[in-house]
Amino acid sequence: MAIQLKNKKNIERIKNCGAIIAQVQQILSKLVEPGVSTWELDKVAEEYTLSKGFKPAFKGYQDFPGSICASINKEVVHGIPSKNRILKNGDIIGVDFGVFKDGFYADSAFTFGVGDLNEETKKLVDVTRKSLDKGIENAVVGNKLYDISKAIQDYVEENRFSIVRSYVGHGIGRNLHEDPQVPNFVLDSEKREKSLDLVEGLVIAIEPMVNIGAPDVEVTDDNWTVVTKDGSLSAHFEHTIAITKKGPVNLTN
Repeated sequence: MAIQLKNKKNIERIKNCGAIIAQVQQILSKLVEPGVSTWELDKVAEEYTLSKGFKPAFKGYQDFPGSICASINKEVVHGIPSKNRILKNGDIIGVDFGVFKDGFYADSAFTFGVGDLNEETKKLVDVTRKSLDKGIENAVVGNKLYDISKAIQDYVEENRFSIVRSYVGHGIGRNLHEDPQVPNFVLDSEKREKSLDLVEGLVIAIEPMVNIGAPDVEVTDDNWTVVTKDGSLSAHFEHTIAITKKGPVNLTN
């Protein structure tokens, strides 16, 4: 798939979708507490989105059964909402959510703490969130795509956590997943120099997935849920970003 640059009208439509995601994130942040099921969160997200005239992007995508991806503790991404998944004090939950309307998509993810978190878990969530900020800061015209990747990786590894390498960010717009892929790591400096030039009109979803332990992951028997191989906690944050002459514009904030 060739890279599709977006004009101002396209970006405005993506931003409209992003505004719904941001509203859903605010609503869910107040509902995340011990005793709540991931199914309940899914229903709230879906019903609110539909009430505003937008469509949840994930439901039915490659037969995914939920409107949100709800990933608890060692689950990295793509957790399936369930009445049997009940949040407990000390858990973390990554909620990934996409919205579609007028031919365009937006995509975002947040990790919420449930009740009281220990210090290491708080640090994991904080570092993952800040690593996304570092990536966004480098999403400027004139930089290379892998400048984003390196900024994320450097910050995460300085804080002694690891970056998941099996899953990456992506272009977004008329499709939920478009070129280019947006890794959260760089294998060598030469690849960074040869990576894509960032230009006005590029819209990308940047999404670091960060583990307390090793970066290795595997998919469970449901063929969706990705977990850390060593059982360590994982956090996930994501925003859809437009690259403009004036700098990066967060479309899902």
